[in-house]
Amino acid sequence: MIPHAFGERDGLTLGIEEELFVVDAESLEPAPVPPEVLDGERCKPELFRAVVELTTGVCASVDDAAAELEELRSGARRRAADAGLGLAATGTWPTAVAQEQEITPDPGYLEFVEYAGSAARRQFCSGLHVHVGVASPEACMAALERVLPWLPVVLAASANSPYLAGAETGLASTRAEILALLPRSAGPPVFGSYEEWERFAERLVELGLADRYTRIWWDVRPHPTFGTLEVRAPDQPTGLEVTVAFAALVQALVATANGTPPEAPADRGLYAQNRWAAARFGAQAELVHPDGSHVVRADELLAELLERVAPAAERLGTAAYLAPLENLAQADAQLEHGRREGLRSLCDGLVAAT
Repeated sequence: MIPHAFGERDGLTLGIEEELFVVDAESLEPAPVPPEVLDGERCKPELFRAVVELTTGVCASVDDAAAELEELRSGARRRAADAGLGLAATGTWPTAVAQEQEITPDPGYLEFVEYAGSAARRQFCSGLHVHVGVASPEACMAALERVLPWLPVVLAASANSPYLAGAETGLASTRAEILALLPRSAGPPVFGSYEEWERFAERLVELGLADRYTRIWWDVRPHPTFGTLEVRAPDQPTGLEVTVAFAALVQALVATANGTPPEAPADRGLYAQNRWAAARFGAQAELVHPDGSHVVRADELLAELLERVAPAAERLGTAAYLAPLENLAQADAQLEHGRREGLRSLCDGLVAAT
């Protein structure tokens, strides 16, 4: 059995993980992060040497998480500047060629790259991960099924990666497509119970297909160690206030999902269609409504989602944090800037906005 911490803390605790690119301050090209930028706990290395992960602790509220994340960004940015580097929050780095980036020389990462091959070496992309505490393993799986149909809406709203290797990709979220190359990615399969999920995760380790259960990269997954439901669907936002807005949205969505289990698992076929459309078109995507009855534009579905979670956000005191999600179009803003001023100017703007 996998030890778990579900229900060990009161309330819908929150944790946020951001993935930021490290770039040379002059050339604005990806640069390996030196040890002095890392702190070993809250600012940690990632798969690629030119990416760092900022992680909050377990926070009792969005207020606490926002304050901690602001401090983490400021500290990491200051240490990076002292080393002649900049930090940038976005889903892909516009000019970077993924296969040219250095892998962090960690045994686990090196083993993963050896196993996944070119799929691993293409993962030079960044996402936002939001952990929400839940009361029990059963509550976690029930919330997963209720949250899953709305995650393409979250992806569409967060889309922030329209460039790759110096060119427009035609996707609002190139990151979502890149992640889908990995094994155990995109939407999770249906599990009849938490125990069934646990057996699956343990079997991967027993068979030598993974060194630990976190080598599962679904858009949403149980995280027993933290006692959370972890939502991994969004692209990495650029502005801190947008990161906090998505964290507040995910927390309110999980709070809304609390209660009785769904009558049936979420439709994985519709999820796959909606995820693809969200990655392709962003806020303009045509998505199948979570009830399966009709097609709706993603921006309209976002408005419906915000209305749906409003009571929970009011109870949690987080309604004001959701405002940056209205009319959000990060991918479109990147494309407009890149076409008008060029990619050098876009990259400089992303560093400044971070």
